[in-house]
Amino acid sequence: MSAFAVVGLAAVSLATAAMQPLASIRRAAESFIHTRMPSGQSIVVTAGRLDPRVRLARCAGPLEASLLAGARLQANASVAVRCRDGADWTIYVPVSVRSRIQVWVLRKPEGQGARLSASDLVPQTRLVSGLAAGYLTDLAMLGRSTLRHALPAGAVLHTDDLLADFLVRQGQQVTLVASLDGVRVRAQGVALQAGRYGALIRVQNPASSKVVQGTVRSRNVVDVTP
Repeated sequence: MSAFAVVGLAAVSLATAAMQPLASIRRAAESFIHTRMPSGQSIVVTAGRLDPRVRLARCAGPLEASLLAGARLQANASVAVRCRDGADWTIYVPVSVRSRIQVWVLRKPEGQGARLSASDLVPQTRLVSGLAAGYLTDLAMLGRSTLRHALPAGAVLHTDDLLADFLVRQGQQVTLVASLDGVRVRAQGVALQAGRYGALIRVQNPASSKVVQGTVRSRNVVDVTP
């Protein structure tokens, strides 16, 4: 190899050393997203590929990362990675967020209004987009709801696919339960409107004629905890 070639390679090496590695920028974006994730969840964060032609001066200090002002963390986000030490630059890195969770899948097709049980479902581990909100996790919901619409075999069950049963009817006598500082107080009341599980309804205390709002918790039971 000629002396000129050696000098040329050395110049390239020096120039490369003066540049910020793109891999470090991607790692900074991924690390930032991980710090924003709730604990106890299996999260997969992947920074998008950066244009290899991008040349940024090497940062003398740690890289800073943040979301855009007013932006919310979603399945696809843009993370601003900045250098403020020894150089002054900002680059925006696309990042995808996925969750590895257990979902419940239908064994066979089910029609609208069907009441499911655990035997109708099979658990599967899947990598889903975002933070996995809205998937059925509590099988107890099956005992107090029916299918809102028909679903094919293999469909992943979401909470929105289930229609809660009416547990309280208008004019029905109900038990009002109030809890405060560990003390539970029960009283009799009358439902002024019908309500499904989890619904907020108006109820009246016959003794005082006072009307309050409460949440339907079970059949004939309304939680009026302030």
